[in-house]
Amino acid sequence: MMNARDTATSFELPAHRAHFYGGAWQAPQSGAMLDVENPATGESLGQVPNGDAADVDRAVAAAAAAFPAWRDTPAQSRAQCLRDAAAVLREHRDELAWLDALDTGNPLTAMRYDVDISVGYMDLFAGLVTEIKGATIPIAGNVLNYTLREPLGVVARIGAFNHPLLFVAGKCGAPLAAGNTLVIKPADQTPLSALRIAQLWEGIFPPGVFNAVTGGRDAGAALAEHPRVAKIGFIGSVNAGRAVMRAASGTIKALTLELGGKNALIACADATPEEVADGVVRGMNFRYVTGQSCNSTSRVFLHETIHDEALEAIVRKVQQIRVGMPTDPDTEMGCLSSKAQYDKTMSYIRAGQDGGARLVYGGKRPADPRLAQGYFVEPTVFADVRDDMRIAREEIFGPVVSILRWSDEDDVVARANALDVGLTASIWTHDLDRAHRLASRIEAGYVWVNNASTHHVGVPFGGYKQSGMGREESIEELLACTQIKNVSVTISRRTT
Repeated sequence: MMNARDTATSFELPAHRAHFYGGAWQAPQSGAMLDVENPATGESLGQVPNGDAADVDRAVAAAAAAFPAWRDTPAQSRAQCLRDAAAVLREHRDELAWLDALDTGNPLTAMRYDVDISVGYMDLFAGLVTEIKGATIPIAGNVLNYTLREPLGVVARIGAFNHPLLFVAGKCGAPLAAGNTLVIKPADQTPLSALRIAQLWEGIFPPGVFNAVTGGRDAGAALAEHPRVAKIGFIGSVNAGRAVMRAASGTIKALTLELGGKNALIACADATPEEVADGVVRGMNFRYVTGQSCNSTSRVFLHETIHDEALEAIVRKVQQIRVGMPTDPDTEMGCLSSKAQYDKTMSYIRAGQDGGARLVYGGKRPADPRLAQGYFVEPTVFADVRDDMRIAREEIFGPVVSILRWSDEDDVVARANALDVGLTASIWTHDLDRAHRLASRIEAGYVWVNNASTHHVGVPFGGYKQSGMGREESIEELLACTQIKNVSVTISRRTT
């Protein structure tokens, strides 16, 4: 195991390696533990509990016991707890970013942004608590009919490995603001920031309101199946989302699913090649999470009139990306999060070459010997890609972008919409009519025009088709954490 204190910083790894529920740290019932690895070096980051159904049951019981009092806590008091929790994140911003960089392989600068936007989401939902409103409905002169929005109960969130802190802190605001209690399960590859957050938030929320259980698939399945969990929020692959949906069906849970994507970037003839190249690099999230993002625009359709010039610019900008150790402030692109992700990415690179695509840049480990022990892959660009190739149809979840050529608008729209996923899309044009026309025709839940990858606090995010259901990061997420009750009161006309 590496030293508890990183010699380059004043930060330490989390001291508590236990589940956190009911306001206390709890050892795993089975005693089983999971190893956590630094993907950039292969060094051990210690162990965390490998939670199972018994651990999940205890955490859910603690959340259920805390629910009535939290539900009845005044909305502004719940909001103040969220603001206090957000303030702690601000205070520990550099530490938490360092911890996620160490645990995920993502660059330190990008993980600072994850802290910042998580704080933004928490502040958003703290400010929206008074929008959890009902309505009055006119029925008849002697009937008062109104609706109430009430919390669901225990909400569970199952996070993904690419943004561990964001998927804990950024996703807790809506359910807690609405009056639900929460059980979080971070990804088994990247659990450390969740444990540190639980420690930092001790005493801010009443016991049992915020709970964290670490573990793998068994813990996730137990949450999805648990009869006292009212809603599951899940971020992950399409196949994993299907499994969560099946498990949740036994108790008819509410669901929010943010699943995979194979997102299209369409660059039109009037787009500037240099701008398009910047958009491709940004849209692929090379500098953010090493391409490990469900919203990455990994299918790039370049109009034939700008294809060659834009491709040249893309390669030039990709060559300039500084790949390095994730905790180095100068690093722009880190490494993949695990050996499984590394092996998967390399298998797709081989499939692209075997399928006839032209490898223009990357496709191998960086030459820097300092990176030899980690799961590093150069940013990779394929050209001459056909729509029927695996690298153009399947989500790689790594730093690999496929370049395709187009000439006819109807044809490129059909090609962009041909897959059964539709999370995001990016359109590049200076023609206002074309921009709106394409945005309306693309089957995706979030469409950028002359931009890519950016998220804004308060703007709904989610997918079409098998990229998921529900919307997050906005008031829609808050309302989805409530249920509507109708009250119909017949008023007597008698007087005493």
